[in-house]
Amino acid sequence: MIVLGIETSCDETAAAVCKNGKIISSVVSQQIIHSQYGGVVPELASREHQKNITYVVNRALQKSNIQKHEIDGIAVTYGAGLKGALLVGLNFAKGMSMALNIPYVGVNHLEGHLFSNIMENTQISFPFISLIVSGGHTQIWRVNKIGNYDLLANTVDDAAGEAFDKGARLIGLSYPGGPEIQKASVGGDTEYYPFPRPKVKKSKYDFSFSGLKTSLLYKVRKMDDKEVKKNLHHIAASYQEAIVDTLLDRISRISKEEEINQVSIAGGVAANSRFREKAAKLSSDNNLSIYFPPLSLCTDNAAMIAMAGYEKLKAGECSDLSLEPNPNLSL
Repeated sequence: MIVLGIETSCDETAAAVCKNGKIISSVVSQQIIHSQYGGVVPELASREHQKNITYVVNRALQKSNIQKHEIDGIAVTYGAGLKGALLVGLNFAKGMSMALNIPYVGVNHLEGHLFSNIMENTQISFPFISLIVSGGHTQIWRVNKIGNYDLLANTVDDAAGEAFDKGARLIGLSYPGGPEIQKASVGGDTEYYPFPRPKVKKSKYDFSFSGLKTSLLYKVRKMDDKEVKKNLHHIAASYQEAIVDTLLDRISRISKEEEINQVSIAGGVAANSRFREKAAKLSSDNNLSIYFPPLSLCTDNAAMIAMAGYEKLKAGECSDLSLEPNPNLSL
């Protein structure tokens, strides 16, 4: 079975081809236009998707040496994400489905992130703990099997990726903030500034990053521009450490309480090198198996959507033309 995957939930236009459960091509077009605004502008994202989607899909097919008439089905993200951005990919998939007279299926973006790890780390077995951590989500799920998930922790305000973006803006770095803070942190002292590791009073495991961002704001306000530049590596390293420590604290405590020693980490923040380094230490110190996808599958991509769609189509699932984008879709 050959499945074309399409992903347009935020600011990456992506397409991939999956053949019999294996990815044979994956193309991602990133929208650099948003960097000048310090974050994603929804209307601009939709326009860029409209400009890029035909080229990206055609390029994915060319790279896979697959002709359109050979496609058996289409998988497309229909949530969560920006409504206008989702609509571009969903409408494209519907049109292609009708033109080729083949089925299409809507895929949950979050479920796609689960597949980004499962398809690369085949030794993962059910049940396992999954942390999905990105600019829009910071959630921990118990994955009992595909399609059966229990939410164990969520953010009550900012997502971890959003905390990176907002923090970067406060210290004069560009968007996206995660990679910029990681670069700036090189050589910095992770304990130079004792930023808080926020906890939510009414929940054992939920996340809160708005207080951490506020702490950085107050710290920077007390410094002039020259002092910020001089200590930028220390500020970045200390701020990054607070985010990473908060994430790993929840993973450690939840895995113990659930008595599950397999942890999957996915999403854009999973690309952070300090996060991976400290996760490896947590893994060795606590007999945990912690899995990360390759860097190419951390940020939004269509390979994970194609794989999730392949499993759904193989099971006989398909969507009809009434399917609408769902910006707030959960697992």
